[in-house]
Amino acid sequence: MTTARENEILTRVGPGTPMGDVMRQYWQPIAMSDEVKTDGDPVRIMILGEPLIAFRDSSGRVGVMDHRCAHRCASLFFGRNEKDGIRCIYHGWKFDVDGNCVDMPNVPKNQDVKHRVHAKAYKAIERYGVIWIYMGERQVPPPFPDYELNDLPEDEIRVQLIQQEYNWLQGLENDLDTSHFGFLHLGGADVGDLVPGDTMYYLASDPIPQFHIEETPLGLMYGAYRPTDEANKDTHWRLAQLVVPCWVIPPAGMLAEQIMIKGYVPMDDTHTMVFTIQRKMAQQRSRTKSGKPIPGLGFVPSAGNEYKPNTTDWFGRWRLTNDASNDWLIDREAQRNGGVFSGISGLNVQDAAIGGMLGELSDRTLEHLVSSDAMIVRARRKMLALVEGLAADKSMKLPGVDDPGVYRGHRAGNFIAPTGKPFREAYEEQMRTHANAAPRWAAE
Repeated sequence: MTTARENEILTRVGPGTPMGDVMRQYWQPIAMSDEVKTDGDPVRIMILGEPLIAFRDSSGRVGVMDHRCAHRCASLFFGRNEKDGIRCIYHGWKFDVDGNCVDMPNVPKNQDVKHRVHAKAYKAIERYGVIWIYMGERQVPPPFPDYELNDLPEDEIRVQLIQQEYNWLQGLENDLDTSHFGFLHLGGADVGDLVPGDTMYYLASDPIPQFHIEETPLGLMYGAYRPTDEANKDTHWRLAQLVVPCWVIPPAGMLAEQIMIKGYVPMDDTHTMVFTIQRKMAQQRSRTKSGKPIPGLGFVPSAGNEYKPNTTDWFGRWRLTNDASNDWLIDREAQRNGGVFSGISGLNVQDAAIGGMLGELSDRTLEHLVSSDAMIVRARRKMLALVEGLAADKSMKLPGVDDPGVYRGHRAGNFIAPTGKPFREAYEEQMRTHANAAPRWAAE
């Protein structure tokens, strides 16, 4: 059982918190690049409990800094984005993208101390059409991870953002919980009408997978496995990765095709921005033998999300239309008679609803965990070990921070292998064949 103290450590991410300290050692995404316009309006950003503003200067550089002016703390969200800097409307002080004060117009020239004033600013880079920042204490940030996505042209990458109005760990653990798929997402499906050989057929026909869990250089991976037929000649594997501190690679497609990372980036303790960054693939619609879509599932991996209009509030971006305020538009009739097990339509909406049902911050002391929760238990232990290790030794080398190449050996997805072939051997074979990469395993 997770204790109240452990739950507190795992979920709190603000400045000075143990988990927040771990999160700040890694590059974190904050927004789509096209949300921040050259010489355009500043954008409010909340991340790890810190209220920031992002702006793009006249030269196209992105600045991300504390929204409070270093002079009298007026909000720079209301500032003037002009001529390679953001100017506070209170007294006119101006800062460049690195936080340097470049103008102090209300002070006599002989008393000007702008060279001694520096706004709290974070190093920003752009990858995949996304703005990332480094919030740690290093003067020189660590290298950016060498994700497999780095090989792809930007126009071959799809990025999706969804804000979840609850703690980051709830969403991440949902993606590590494989046995829910056959119920929440496929519980209303008629197995006899599903297509044998399709992943959805295996997930729906056998709701009790067996598990294999491995340590990796970046965290953990699980393989949920099921026989493909009564002869048990082949095994269907559903593989997912935990990439510390707040990333997963979910099994949203076939391992041979899927290149994806998915981050549960804490905005604060009770709000999360989910970044799904993946290679564009032909949109896969799961269908029954009759050619009709599986009720309630929609598209995989995207369910045609509908969003509320964005606002300038701290939590006003990328909110789904279906949310707690309208009970995620649950359809009780469909739940009873329409083949939609949950009564909630859309894979992403179903997942968001489950996280919301747990409350803004789940009380894990009330849980009764069983064997199918093995990956959840291991993930919590892994996170706690990182937190406690860094708290004891600030020079601790965290997984992947200074070794960007290690990210190359990690994929997830579904595949079929001969029954009896060891999991590690089956995974390595898939990676060599489809990713041209040999996984680097943690020391045993």
